[in-house]
Amino acid sequence: MRNKESGSNKTNISGKVKSKTFQITLLLSKMAVAYTVLVLFFAVFVAGFILLVMAAINFHFFNSEIPPGVNQPVKLRIIHIILISTAVVGRILENIGICSQVSFLRYVQGRKTPGVDPKLFIKDLWFEKVPVRIYQPKVPSASQRRGVMFFHGGGWVFGSLETHEKLCRWIARESESVVVSVGYRLAPEHKYPAAYEDCLNATIHFMNNIEHYGVDSANVIVCGDSAGGNLAAAVSQTLAGRSDLPKLRAQILIYPGLQALDFNLPSYQQNRGVPLLFRERAAFFALQYLNGDALHMQEVLEGSHIPPDMRLKYRKWVSPDNIPEKFKVRGVKPLRPTDFIAEVYETVKRFCEPNLCPLLAEDAVVHQLPESFILTCEYDVLRDDGLLYKKRLEDNGVRVTWYHLEDGFHGVISLYDYCGFSFPAGKRGLDSVVNFLKSL
Repeated sequence: MRNKESGSNKTNISGKVKSKTFQITLLLSKMAVAYTVLVLFFAVFVAGFILLVMAAINFHFFNSEIPPGVNQPVKLRIIHIILISTAVVGRILENIGICSQVSFLRYVQGRKTPGVDPKLFIKDLWFEKVPVRIYQPKVPSASQRRGVMFFHGGGWVFGSLETHEKLCRWIARESESVVVSVGYRLAPEHKYPAAYEDCLNATIHFMNNIEHYGVDSANVIVCGDSAGGNLAAAVSQTLAGRSDLPKLRAQILIYPGLQALDFNLPSYQQNRGVPLLFRERAAFFALQYLNGDALHMQEVLEGSHIPPDMRLKYRKWVSPDNIPEKFKVRGVKPLRPTDFIAEVYETVKRFCEPNLCPLLAEDAVVHQLPESFILTCEYDVLRDDGLLYKKRLEDNGVRVTWYHLEDGFHGVISLYDYCGFSFPAGKRGLDSVVNFLKSL
């Protein structure tokens, strides 16, 4: 009897051992499979990353051109390749339905915010329905300060309070000004004139409540870079005719985009493939702002979107003839006129509105504008927009301070202090802005 029980126990123990062994073997097999899958996933990820970078490098070298006059060209190449890679990732995420490319790029651009600034009070507020961020120097002032309304760049599609945080802090600290950064609505979700209206309304609100911020009502300046420069110019023109508000003290336009009639001016030809703004992207952003899409971009680039009589009317303001000869020595050629396409004009005719293209404002408006500062870059497609506006202002008796970065490219101001990828031209340009503010 005991032998039977003993044999039974041995059988049970043997069975348990086998079961345990099987479970361990099964677990090890699962771990091996999981490890293999993980290794394969990592290999695919690495291979995909390598292919992504190679594609970005290939696109950069086949589609872009870094002129010899640009200092530290390798840095610019690296930044451009990173931007291309990010855009490709955004496109992939959009194609698989995770998020739109625009949303992804906005997230990547605005995810980092500097910490507390020991020299500034920084506060987020709403001016009516417009989000703003106010930077006020902590150091006491014996008199009222100047106020700077800042409109960020980004082609009306990108940019935010976060993307231009460091820039606004620098301006506020170094010029001892109160800076108000405006978070205007972006295209393509919000088409023209949403961004313009937000910037205008925020500026009017600030001027009507200026006593709360210790700012001199006679010393308010509008300022912006790129698309923000466009908005600053439009707001300045609108306020020039207002008798119910104090006059603006000045406008600061940093490589502004001011027209969409002619994308074949000398600077658009010379710098068509220079990062960080290609000629095609300039037209793309203008169309996104106007219509929320980029339909008819090729026709706009060729100039088929403007009627001959209207082109003739504006030729006195938008023409290569008004560009100094020294800016035409690099690869400029006359282009044959293109046929006008009426259907395209119908979709983009608001390009002729000064609130969208300030270069087209009448002389009676331009004559009333405040003292102006314009910064241009030699290797920027928008260079000639700034040069043409400078001439218009001067022709109408407006005092203009012009600062030209001979080695500058579009967006260089934002790279004045960029994680090891800084450019001296950016710092020089930013210093010129601060020095102008201090002179007011």
